Amino acid sequence: MDSEEIVNLVSKEGDSFEVPISVAKLSKLVETTIDEDADEDETQEIPLPNVKATVLSKVIDFCKHYKQEPMTQITTPLKSSKIEEIVQKWYADFVKVEQVLLFELVIAANFMDIKPLLDLTCLAVSVMIKVRFSLIFFALMLQTVFI
Repeated sequence: MDSEEIVNLVSKEGDSFEVPISVAKLSKLVETTIDEDADEDETQEIPLPNVKATVLSKVIDFCKHYKQEPMTQITTPLKSSKIEEIVQKWYADFVKVEQVLLFELVIAANFMDIKPLLDLTCLAVSVMIKVRFSLIFFALMLQTVFI
């Protein structure tokens, strides 16, 4: 199939997003769902019933950017607790979202089988947990000192 071909990704709400097949294939789910024998004049639709439109839009933004500038691979153990020191700025900014949206992105990345997005969103969650744990630990230490 030609990389200029388009596929329609359909969200949970029924919103349709036109995406180049080469971008959409970053999702292993989409890649295995695309019918290679389909009529080239007809745009294929791939339903994603577990992904909200707002989340799917962000996922598509990620995939488009990833095709142009692949993300630095995340290695463990992490060399820093700052996302900006692990991946490029665009990717660090991408996961600076509300906690609910971040968790929805984790779920979408897992459902759609987009490993780089799953790695990035899980990194963001782990950093968030580490920071919150540190704050709780610090607060408990202050309580102990002043009791």
